[in-house]
Amino acid sequence: MPTLTKIYSMEEVAAHNKQDDCWIVIDGKVYDVTSYMDEHPGGDDVLLAVTGKDATDEFEDAGHSKTARELMEEYFIGELDEDSVQEIPELKIYKKEEPKDSVQKLVDLTKQYWVVPVSVITISVAVSVLFSRRK
Repeated sequence: MPTLTKIYSMEEVAAHNKQDDCWIVIDGKVYDVTSYMDEHPGGDDVLLAVTGKDATDEFEDAGHSKTARELMEEYFIGELDEDSVQEIPELKIYKKEEPKDSVQKLVDLTKQYWVVPVSVITISVAVSVLFSRRK
């Protein structure tokens, strides 16, 4: 006969995020690990870092033993409502340009706005020619 398990939303799990009220989600299952905090071999700070969150990746990265996985069943309180889990949007990665020195910036601007230096030179030559004829 199938057992009925309580279904929790991620919002409900997130509300249990303190040392004296610590819930975590691993592989879609919700665990109340409050009473296990002092016994955890990695220390309570490891659990506190993921309390109220989906800790699946952290749990798998730690490489827990079969015994640890069996021990988890004692703290199982329900399952996560998959509809309550929000998709995390994919981050866009932008390439940060290397800072340029001021000389390189000036050269780049000159290439882009070549009319300005050419105009300044032309006006300078014209003015010097006009004033040199007066003498």
